[in-house]
Order: sequence, then C-alpha cells, then structure tokens
Amino acid sequence: MAHDGGREGFDVGYDANGAVQVTPSDQPASPAVDGLGCASKGEMDKAARTAGQSELLDRYAADYPMGPHDQPQSMCPAFGSLRVGLRMKRTATVLSGSACCVYGLTFVSHFYGARRSVGYVPFNSETLVTGKLFEDIRESVHALADPEKYDAIVVTNLCVPTASGVPLRLLPSEINGVRIVGIDVPGFGIPTHAEAKDVLAGAMLEYAREEIKAGPVAAPQGGKSDRPTVSILGEMFPADPMMIGAMLAPMGLAAGPVVPTREWRELYAALDCGAVAAIHPFYTASVRAFEAAGRPIVGSAPVGHDGTANWLAGIGDAFGLNKDQVAASQNAFLPAIQQALAAAPINGTITLSGYEGSELLVARLLIESGANVPYVGTACPKTPWSAADAEWLAAKGVTVKYRASLEDDLAAMEGVKPDLAIGTTPVVQKAKELGIPALYFTNLISARPLMGPAGAGSLGQVVNAAIAGRDRMASMKAFFEGVGHGDTAGVWEGAPNLRPDFRAQHQKKLDKMARAAKAAEMI
Repeated sequence: MAHDGGREGFDVGYDANGAVQVTPSDQPASPAVDGLGCASKGEMDKAARTAGQSELLDRYAADYPMGPHDQPQSMCPAFGSLRVGLRMKRTATVLSGSACCVYGLTFVSHFYGARRSVGYVPFNSETLVTGKLFEDIRESVHALADPEKYDAIVVTNLCVPTASGVPLRLLPSEINGVRIVGIDVPGFGIPTHAEAKDVLAGAMLEYAREEIKAGPVAAPQGGKSDRPTVSILGEMFPADPMMIGAMLAPMGLAAGPVVPTREWRELYAALDCGAVAAIHPFYTASVRAFEAAGRPIVGSAPVGHDGTANWLAGIGDAFGLNKDQVAASQNAFLPAIQQALAAAPINGTITLSGYEGSELLVARLLIESGANVPYVGTACPKTPWSAADAEWLAAKGVTVKYRASLEDDLAAMEGVKPDLAIGTTPVVQKAKELGIPALYFTNLISARPLMGPAGAGSLGQVVNAAIAGRDRMASMKAFFEGVGHGDTAGVWEGAPNLRPDFRAQHQKKLDKMARAAKAAEMI
C-alpha cells in the first residue's frame, strides 16, 4: 500500500477561506546610494549591504552561488519572477526599479504573451534617500488590493531599490484579504532568470505554508486527489505533467500541481503531497519550503529508458512502495520508451548548452537516442537534485559544466566542431557564422515533451532535420565569404578604417580602471 511520504506533522486542512495575520510596520527605509547601473555589480552589492541587505544577499549567495562571470549573461533575472507572476490567475504584479529596466521587462513579458498590465512605482534620488519610495509602494499596494480582482499582489524590487535597502518586508502581509508578497530580484544577487522563478515560487510556498499552519485553506478547484500525489517542481511542456501522471498511476499515485503554480490555491495542494519531483533542480528556496513541510525530494526526471527506470524507483522509495508496485509502472512504460527511442535515432555529434535548467535531462535523451554529446553546459548551479544525471552523463564520457559562461559554451562548440550546436542565441549565432547547424534551446528544444514515451521520440525529427542542413549552411557560408567579419562586416566602397591605435589607447584606459578597482578592493 502507498503512503503519503514524509507528511508527519504537517497536514493540510481545507475550507472555503484561508486567513493570515497582518504584521504592518512603519519603520523608515534605509538611505539610498544613487547613480548605480546594471554593470556596477561590486558597488551595488556594497551599497545593498550598507543599507542592511546583508542577510538577504548572503541567503541568495548560498541558494544561487555565482559562477565565473560576475553578472548574468542572459536576460535580466527579474524576467523569471515576472513571468511566474504574470502566468498566475488573480495575481497583480508591481515592479520598482529604474525606468529603463521596467520598460525592458514589460516589453519582454508582452513579447512572450503576457495579457495583463504590469504595475510600476517610479522613483528619483530624493524618494530613494528619504524613504518616500517605500511609502509610494505601500500606497500603490493599498490602492491595488481589491479582493474581487486579486488573490495576491507581487511587489518586486529590482537592482537600485534593493541596493538602496527599500524594505519590502515591512509591507503588510495582507490588505483587504489580498496577500502581499514582496521579493528582491537584483541582477547582482540572482545569476539567472531561471533562478528568479524560484525566488518568487519559494516566497509563495512559504507564505502558503504559514497559512496552512494558521488554519483551513481553500481546497483545489477540482477537489482533493483520492490518491497520494507527487508535486512537480519546474516549468515544463504542458504534456509532461500528464505523462508523469500516467506513469505514476500503476503505483497508486497521482501527479500533483506543477510549481510554479497557475493560481494561489494550487500552492496548498502542492504542499499537500507525499513527495516532490525536482524536475528542474535549481529551485532551492522552493525545496526548502517543501522540506520545512516534511516532504521528501526526488531528483532527476523520467527521461529516456535509464532515467525513467531510476526515477520511478526513487518515487517508490519516497512513498515506501514495494518492488512489485514500482515494477508495474516500469514494465508498462519502459518497453514503450525503448521502442520510441529506436524509432527516432539520432546520428551525429552535438554540443548542448542553455540556461533553462533542463540541459542535463535533454543530454540524456539525446545520448539514448544515439547521439554523441561530448559537452553539456548549463548556466544553472550544481545541486543535489541533478547529481544522478551528472553521474550518468560522466559515465558516458560527457563533460558537464555547471554555471557555464558564454565563453565556455563557445569554446566547446569551436573545439568540438559538432554536427549540431544546441544553445543560447549567441551560441547559435556563432555556430552559423562557422557553418555549423544550430538550434535555439529555449524555443526549439524546451518547447517539446521530454518525459516518458512521448519525450523519447520528440527530439529526433527536429535534430535530424537540423543536422541534415549542414551542406546548406556550408553553401551559405561560401556565398557570404569575403564580406567581412565583426566590425568589418558589410559592403564597403573602400577598405574599413580600423584605427588599431584608438583601440590600443582605449584598452589602456580599461586596464588602468581595472587596476584601480582592484586596488580599491584591497584597501
């Protein structure tokens, strides 16, 4: 018989209404340090600590350790948390940051299909220094808190308000029955937008956990599951949770909500699980909230034959199932996965990189499909929940690079000269310059099922079609040969005036500034 995993001492009681205590405060905001920009990582960090943000930054440093580059190399991290909030029903989003940052974030969010407005609380040097910005944010939240429209309001500090110590923690936790969730998502503290999703998801889970402890909460819209559930951690292709549910059914289990959730009440159901599947392994704050509720965490994912077999066994262990129950699911799905892999073989060498967090899973699937994958780079950090995938890949001779920089990914691609490069936009761009077929990871790989039999055959068609285009890429490279490269690209009537003396002079200035900054750090 299945039991509910590590549920002792934390039972979720459901009712029509949930309640949470309000803890308002009128303490003044800390003084601001103005004139800092996105590239001022060291100054931003120092200013934030001076403004009383050391505890926050130390927690972020532990949850999301930095890599070789001292600031994000992908889009602004806050896009991740913004995306999570914008996808939730009855949830309003308010940003506090520089106008240029807010413009870029709202542009990208609407480009990716957001169909709602993003609130913005502007500021200037005076409102930062005097603490008026915090008062403006509090006033805006009070005006926005309409329980007929919203379950929650998410307020996000970007770089400058975080560095200035604007204390979102002092906002009321609830206004007129609308939950207020304040988070800081600075580019100098959160390395990738993928991890910013965890910042908000973790904050919401912790809020919901406190609500559950306070009393009965709203039941899931479809009712409570009649079987123990496995909550799923990480955004994924819509068909994947359904496939996971199908694989759990022979064991007497069901798939729970996907975190980040699409509405607030799903947070309660997510916490009301028997175990958590950390499909995306970088959700450190979310894992902490689940572990505080006594829920066991299962790493890796049901991808390919080996991955599915081991993941089902891990789920069985988490729920204390007997081997026959686990074997029932394995016997039902592993042959179908092998058949799907055999029907869509991949023959070629592929380098793989990205910032979504699922890079190791995709690499496993490519290898079981027959591909040679010598290098996998992920912008996300190494965590215990990807250890099984890293070990499996290492046994296959794959070099796995956590916190990989763009330079790492380019060096691997240029060194291997693969039949196909899968990566971020600049990797794809460079590959095509070299005449190497390339696919953008986010749009062309992540946007496909990966789990179970459905995922086993999903990559073959797009990958093989791209590899088959190598001759076309060579023809295009030959056609454009001689038009120049970098700052000499294009059509010129005469020879480009490169002025290497100007470049050398400017480089000396940069080197002098770097030496001065290094000396200042030593003082």
